[in-house]
Amino acid sequence: MRRQDPVRRPALRKRAADARSSARPAAARRPAIAGAAKRLRAPGQGGLSGRALAFLLVLAVLSLSYAIPVRIYLTQLAEIDTMTQAQEAQRRHISSLEEEADKWNDEEYVRIQVRKRLYWVQRGEIPLIPIWGDAIDMGKPPTKPAPTTWYETLMSSVDAANG
Repeated sequence: MRRQDPVRRPALRKRAADARSSARPAAARRPAIAGAAKRLRAPGQGGLSGRALAFLLVLAVLSLSYAIPVRIYLTQLAEIDTMTQAQEAQRRHISSLEEEADKWNDEEYVRIQVRKRLYWVQRGEIPLIPIWGDAIDMGKPPTKPAPTTWYETLMSSVDAANG
């Protein structure tokens, strides 16, 4: 075994430590295989550049700033459409009321309505009131309304069982 000079030994250790101290791990310091491609970028450094991030940020801000006015515009269009339809319905209602008012200006229409609604008769006519209308009075008491609460349902079932 070869013996080294104690004076030179610390200097060798310092040079070896300097050679090993590097930012790269030991595996990265090995020599590359012949014919291998040289790596230009370290792994994990892909992604968006600063310009792309700024462009995306500006695009997002613009889209948000335009979204609210467009939503308000579309809401106003819908409200205008609703109001237009309501106005048209009001116009139709007004025209039907005007037609009804024109009918009441005719004396013959008034006479027909009075005879129909108030059962007025002319002199010499025999008044007849039809009994085949919707509600015929047969002399029976009216039916009880349907129960709405649980205790009314219970009492109606007890009454039906007793009676």
